[in-house]
Amino acid sequence: MATLRQLEYLVAIVDTGSFTRAAESLNVTQPGLSHQFQTLEREVGGPLLERLPRGVRLTPAGRSMLPHARAALAEAGRATVSARRAAGVSTGELHLAALYSVSSGVLPTVLGQWRRQHPGIRIRLFEHRRGDQMAQAMAAGQADVAVGPLPDDWEGTARHIGTEEFVIVTHADDPVASFDRAPDVRLSDLAEREWVHFTPDSGLSDILDQACAAAGFRPRVAVRTEQAPSAIEYAAAGLGPTLVPANTVPPHFGGAFLRPDPPLRRQLTGYTRTSPDPVTSSFLEALGDHAPLLPAHVARRLRITDRGVRRSSRVRE
Repeated sequence: MATLRQLEYLVAIVDTGSFTRAAESLNVTQPGLSHQFQTLEREVGGPLLERLPRGVRLTPAGRSMLPHARAALAEAGRATVSARRAAGVSTGELHLAALYSVSSGVLPTVLGQWRRQHPGIRIRLFEHRRGDQMAQAMAAGQADVAVGPLPDDWEGTARHIGTEEFVIVTHADDPVASFDRAPDVRLSDLAEREWVHFTPDSGLSDILDQACAAAGFRPRVAVRTEQAPSAIEYAAAGLGPTLVPANTVPPHFGGAFLRPDPPLRRQLTGYTRTSPDPVTSSFLEALGDHAPLLPAHVARRLRITDRGVRRSSRVRE
């Protein structure tokens, strides 16, 4: 059976591109590393790497084994951390995966509250553009907990955080956001506008495209960006409206924002591969208690009229 040390050697060789650099990074001798790697290849019954004049290349067997090797090493590291936590050790790392928009919108408040209760725990953050990519990384053992929409058929532990609302952001003098209008707008009313859109590899790009398609049009693009905070600034500068989670709009924002009619929302969860240890459980509790799904400064701006008050009350249901 393959040992963790042998799996560590496989990952290091692939990541560094050579046996020599792998041995240097692990502070072992190259002959010792090569011997252990040859033992691993005999164990699996065939070559895992093809030696090239410049570097190495995974064989089909190596490509099949590599993600499991990474997952095994990550799980072993978490097992050690979990045991230390159970023994009362108040130091270590929490490995956390999140979507980019969640990282900028939800996590700062939550992590600020949680870290005050766990000052000895370091946080290692893995940010992802799309929910499906994050789910694949979690299945491979990347992090202790992920924050985002719950993947279909997820078999691990999941805690519902709440409902995240999206808003349309635009510049302060946009006629669609004039004071005498209700704080809601139909996306179809913006069909002829150019939009601040997102790069195709961003999950927010899919959300904007799907919302506009449901309203009967395909958005024209003024500029594309990867992250919500940048989109908000471009929209406020007058490049066009954009669609972002409400919690990514900063306090004292100088532009305008409105709620799409009908409202656009998504469910957020914190999910894990295995039963969470006490530290991970405490973070999941903090998510449920402190996640700013509809920040107060956004709620106040959306309550410009009685209609806005009624609609905002439904957000909390």
